[in-house]
Amino acid sequence: MSPSSPSDQVPVCWEDGDPVSIPVGTPWLTAAQILGHTVPTGCLYGSCGACEIEVNGHVVRACISSVCGSKGTLKVELATDPYW
Repeated sequence: MSPSSPSDQVPVCWEDGDPVSIPVGTPWLTAAQILGHTVPTGCLYGSCGACEIEVNGHVVRACISSVCGSKGTLKVELATDPYW
C-alpha cells in the first residue's frame, strides 16, 4: 500500500477543535481516536445506533462508516439521541 498523498486526506474538525488531516477511508472510530475523542459503541455492526455521529449535519454510524473525500472540512460531533 502506498503512502497517502495530501489529496487522499481531508481536514476533519471535531466540534470546536482545530482541523486535522485524516486519510480518506479511515474508519470513523479510528479518526475519533486520532482526534482525541471516544465514540460510544454498542453492537459494532451498525444496528444499535450507539455510535451515531453527525458529519456536516448528516448522521452516520461510526462503527460501519469511514472518512469520505470532501472539498472542505468535515465537521463532526456526537449525534444527539434522546434514547442514549
